[in-house]
Amino acid sequence: MSAQAAGAMATGAVVTGLDLGGTKIAAALFAADGTVLARHTRPTPARDGAAAVLDALAAAAAEVDPGRLATVLGVAAAGVVDPRSGMVTSATDSISGWAGTALGVGLADRTGLPVACDNDVRATAGPELAALPGGHGSLLFAAVGTGVGGALAVDGRMLHGASGIAGHIGHLPSAEAAGLPCTCGATGHLEVIASGPGITAHYERLTGAPVDRLETVAARAAEGDAAAVRAITTGAAAAGGVLGGLANALGPDRVVVGGGVPRIGALYGDALTAAFTAELMPPLRGLVPEPPLLGHDAAVMGAAALTTTLPLHHPGAHR
Repeated sequence: MSAQAAGAMATGAVVTGLDLGGTKIAAALFAADGTVLARHTRPTPARDGAAAVLDALAAAAAEVDPGRLATVLGVAAAGVVDPRSGMVTSATDSISGWAGTALGVGLADRTGLPVACDNDVRATAGPELAALPGGHGSLLFAAVGTGVGGALAVDGRMLHGASGIAGHIGHLPSAEAAGLPCTCGATGHLEVIASGPGITAHYERLTGAPVDRLETVAARAAEGDAAAVRAITTGAAAAGGVLGGLANALGPDRVVVGGGVPRIGALYGDALTAAFTAELMPPLRGLVPEPPLLGHDAAVMGAAALTTTLPLHHPGAHR
């Protein structure tokens, strides 16, 4: 880990960070200076219910810290998470029964440690915000993968919003997605045209032929397949336009675009950047989307850093 990354999450205590996704739980034990002491991963029991997921999170925390060095635990979780109440207020079916889970208290009761919790994308964006100079930076962070998530920070403060909903940029309207049904129940949202499955589905609509995954579409685009090029650039331009409009509203010092979709190559990145810059007002011209500073440890690092910025949920607290 770089010194910059360690400094972005150093907490002054030994901390366990947990990252909960639909398929995998990642855990890391961090020293007081932010360096990684141990790592552990295990599958998420996503079909077994919320109690089984909480049990697996607690088991991961115990496995990564057998000496019980940590005094506090941070967890970054899939779904809409309200860090103040510690509740998962909304979630897709990628984890069965996850909506309505008392994540903070449930995990505190199982581990005996105070717990801070937040949405995984906001947690990942936290160290990116902390790395901005001056302590009062503004950040627009997008994670484009199976879905489209985001985080918004203004003047050094991460925005959470009612029920923890702030940052769900995938559910902003997009002209390119007009009429397409979204997983949230509405229609025409960015996620259904700009996410990996959204781009893949658009290619299928253009060709009438099924395709297995985004990487196949990207490979066909590289070979000159016009429909594949169109599907990728449409999704990228939709994302870039929405991010450009948000940049005008928020005035970020930095715009970060991460997730799996940008890794498919320059065709995607160039189209996103062009659409983004076309939207910018004059004071923001020169601002361009950038990749994340941090690598595979970003989510667990951000989870650990939550313990210094968010409310702690204690064992035995009233729900």
